[in-house]
Amino acid sequence: MTLRSRRSCLAVPGSNPRFLEKAKGLDADQVFLDLEDAVAPLSKPGARQNVVAALTEGGWGDKIRVVRINDWTTQWTYRDVIEVVEGAGPELDCLMLPKVQTADQVVALDLLLTQVELATGLKRGRIGIEAQIENALGLINVDAIATASPRVETIIFGPADFMASINMKSLVVGEQPPGHDVGDAYHYILMRILMAARAHDLQAIDGPYLQIRDGDGFRRVAGRSAALGLDGKWVLHPDQVAIANEVYSPRQEDYEHAENILDAYAHFTSEAGGAKGSVMLGDQMIDEASRKMALVVAAKGRAAGMERGDRWSPPGD
Repeated sequence: MTLRSRRSCLAVPGSNPRFLEKAKGLDADQVFLDLEDAVAPLSKPGARQNVVAALTEGGWGDKIRVVRINDWTTQWTYRDVIEVVEGAGPELDCLMLPKVQTADQVVALDLLLTQVELATGLKRGRIGIEAQIENALGLINVDAIATASPRVETIIFGPADFMASINMKSLVVGEQPPGHDVGDAYHYILMRILMAARAHDLQAIDGPYLQIRDGDGFRRVAGRSAALGLDGKWVLHPDQVAIANEVYSPRQEDYEHAENILDAYAHFTSEAGGAKGSVMLGDQMIDEASRKMALVVAAKGRAAGMERGDRWSPPGD
């Protein structure tokens, strides 16, 4: 699967046409149009129509276009899938399934998606699935969830429902719970999601930070999951978009250094470069492990559209 940049994943209520229109002009990598928690029960049928209209009207540029449907324990899920995919399937990249607890729930969505694709002439399997982990059972089953369908592209942490599901004593989503003064209360959860994602070549996305006017707090919390290796984070406000794009991108100097490691290692392991397994690049020894690490940073930079300045040249060039 080609890596698609998901540094910033903007949540937009499907019941608000003004917000849907505004989202088109924001610099988020991904936009997900929400039919679930951000939409009141009585507004869900109308929200489906708003989402279909917003998608078919276009204007989204290169953004990844996702719709978050309702979870399988509700009465709305099947109509969400049918109406959205029948109405705007060609303009849709993924469906986000919230509150995933078992692999069977992903399989069920895959089957329904396939039926709608076949009925409407859409390419089978093109629409991806993003699985949101929001409770203890979902986390326990995250490996099976990750492999439940070839459509799965991302595993997402849903902190608010997760905090409630484990009886965490806090009402503030995104910050450490009261009394937890050492380490990160969410470290295990994020790492468990990240391991499942990486084991199966998927992306891992951190959940929202609800203090939307606290830019420094958002940067701090995003920095923790970015340091672990997660690919991006939900953003709930336009002011969070630029911060997420910066935090989940490599630093320019790191990106250029990664590209130079790849160029230098490719040269020195070739016959022209002496077929060496390890060499010095400046003050740093590089080898096959260095190449793998550089591939990660370079891939993130390329996906983010970064451009190189400094370029390595073989000795004598």
